[in-house]
Amino acid sequence: MGRYGALVLPFVSSVILSAGAFGAEGSANPYAQWSRGPSSKANFFPIAVWLQAPAKAGLYRAAGFNLFIGLWNGPTEEHLQQLKQAGMQVICSQNAVGLKHRNDPTIVGWMHGDEPDNAQSLPGGKGYGPPIPPATIVESYTRIRAADPNRPVMLNLGQGVAWDGYYGRGVRTNHPEDYPEYVKGCDIASFDIYPVAHDNPQVVGNLWYVARGVERLKQWAPGKPVWNCIECTHIQNKEHKATPQQVRCEVWMSLIHGSMGLVYFVHEWQPRFDESALLSDPQMLAAVSQTNHQIAELAPVLNSPTVADGVKAASANTSVPVATMVKKHGGAVYLFAVPMRDGQTRARFSVQGLSGQKSVEVLGENRTLELKDGVFEDDFKSWDVHLYRIATGG
Repeated sequence: MGRYGALVLPFVSSVILSAGAFGAEGSANPYAQWSRGPSSKANFFPIAVWLQAPAKAGLYRAAGFNLFIGLWNGPTEEHLQQLKQAGMQVICSQNAVGLKHRNDPTIVGWMHGDEPDNAQSLPGGKGYGPPIPPATIVESYTRIRAADPNRPVMLNLGQGVAWDGYYGRGVRTNHPEDYPEYVKGCDIASFDIYPVAHDNPQVVGNLWYVARGVERLKQWAPGKPVWNCIECTHIQNKEHKATPQQVRCEVWMSLIHGSMGLVYFVHEWQPRFDESALLSDPQMLAAVSQTNHQIAELAPVLNSPTVADGVKAASANTSVPVATMVKKHGGAVYLFAVPMRDGQTRARFSVQGLSGQKSVEVLGENRTLELKDGVFEDDFKSWDVHLYRIATGG
């Protein structure tokens, strides 16, 4: 579009968001409170895969994953041995085998059963009953912690975190007040929603539901790490699945809104069943691997305090607000930006505390922009993500 001064469209204020990693409250690593929990080192950021065979752990490790969530009918001795050989850690159910290995660093957390907030299937295929009550989850949490207080307990919740109208909650549909009660029964709160592969017109294609869920879960579980799941396959939708661009956008929407851990859902039932469909999709696997490795490189930045009100962002397209997060680390200011709706726009960023003329490196894109007196602009195509680094020397 040419130089910044050539832009004649009016700019409108975007939603300004400043919640990330350890949050603006401080830099204390939340995992440090557990002697056997996830690493509290600054260079570690949880990037997990959901319910995969430990025999494939090496393949996921090569793709930038550092954590397994869930083990089918496990953990077993064989599971733990395979994970250890691959250098992969796990959060899993707490059974007799797991407790036998309570001193094994392979296990870094325990978990509840998946999505207790959804309607639960009745025995004998007789339909669905109500969700598991929050009080039951709190009771289970107390039991798990009593058996091993040295690891966090993870709870993964369903779509109702982001979408009140999710009918899969049965009699508790449109009851968001349940969630502050559920998260009392965990140390790490997570949820899943998959907008591109969704089947409901209210959600389908609206990637921002992922960010909305992260925001709400952070409000309901203050002080606790919030993680979320990411789609990357057809799941049960034969016609649609997220593109690599959309997957990356969901990832950075999550991080910018404060997610502290990513869990990729890689199963697929349509057009055929494939429990590790990500590994069967070379294009998606390459894109996810690239994103994972970039997050790992930026882990010390993501794990640093977020700068509250560190930037004012304005979008030329009123229907495409741009969300941002600002960090300061290693003599540089980092600005992460993502559009919150589908469409194109041009964004103007006014970075607080910067003056004069500086170069803005656009990470991973082999290009630079010019910042003058704290202000620079950039174009965003549909579901673009731009990550900026501005060297300050301080």
